[in-house]
Amino acid sequence: MRIHVDRTRCANHGQCVFAAPGVFSFDDDENLVYDPAPEATPAAEVARAAAACPVRAVTVEGGPA
Repeated sequence: MRIHVDRTRCANHGQCVFAAPGVFSFDDDENLVYDPAPEATPAAEVARAAAACPVRAVTVEGGPA
């Protein structure tokens, strides 16, 4: 699977971080960081993270890598 975050839309609400903490997190400056091609995280968890984004900045393509 491939994850993309549209940085122009992302408002750092953090819902993706709560839904999939193994993929999404914040750095020391509170900027979103993420693994664009996670291998160990279940696809359902990543899908929940994308659905939880209030500004729909997270998109997921494909199935498990």
